[in-house]
Amino acid sequence: MTKDPFRTRDHVPDFDAIVRDYAERSAATRARHRCVRDVAYGPGPDETLDLLLPPAHGVPAPVHVFVHGGYWRMFAKEDFSFVAETVLSEGAIAVVIDYSLMPRVRLEHIVDQVRRAVRWVAANIEGYGGDPRALSVSGHSAGAHLCCWLLDAGFPDRSVRSALLLSGIYDLAPLQASFLHDLIGLTDEEVGRWSPLRANIGAGTHVTILVGERETRPFHEQAGRLADELAMRNVRQEFRVLAGDDHMTAVRALGDPESQAAHELKRVIRTARLPAQTGS
Repeated sequence: MTKDPFRTRDHVPDFDAIVRDYAERSAATRARHRCVRDVAYGPGPDETLDLLLPPAHGVPAPVHVFVHGGYWRMFAKEDFSFVAETVLSEGAIAVVIDYSLMPRVRLEHIVDQVRRAVRWVAANIEGYGGDPRALSVSGHSAGAHLCCWLLDAGFPDRSVRSALLLSGIYDLAPLQASFLHDLIGLTDEEVGRWSPLRANIGAGTHVTILVGERETRPFHEQAGRLADELAMRNVRQEFRVLAGDDHMTAVRALGDPESQAAHELKRVIRTARLPAQTGS
């Protein structure tokens, strides 16, 4: 029987062990660093974020927001605190956000939550020593999909300076024929409205697109299509393949400051600190 290319568990034998490792690494990260937990960015019970703070150096710190994946239906911010290890090594504030999960809510609701979280960060991060003018974002899998909607012209807050999109879903249509059909039931309207390949991502944000070498073909194909689409729109973009990584190890590598993925993340954080560039 042909394996579903979107069912990660079928392609990563150590899936459960890696998920446990996420949680263990995240708990260790929160224990090692200053952490302000469960800050509300909205009125809903799932509308909270965690701040992991670097040592104060007397100048505002750059800010990086991470959006977790899980096909919009699993995981929480607490599972991905480990990403802050690399962010903090750059002297930046790490912000890890939560959002509601499908199928209890629909994609429109989640996109709105992520946008409101970033608006909250831009408006309030100075109170934690951050520089809202040096704001970058990253996301993995469904989180990369959601980050695209922070770059779309329909989101008028242009505070995001640079973005890292890791192992993302940029065309939702194939998911309607995947194992996810019975779990989240993406509608035709959602596919048409929320597929990032149809988003209006304009110049002004530097975008880094990453995919793991050992990921299944749809992730490689969709990453390449997005890179081509952004290039046609004159959006500054770079596309890289992470040697040896699969869908699960690629995001774990973001928290290892010496990994290829982490070096790309550091570059995204540094890019957000550069003077703004304009483009067509």
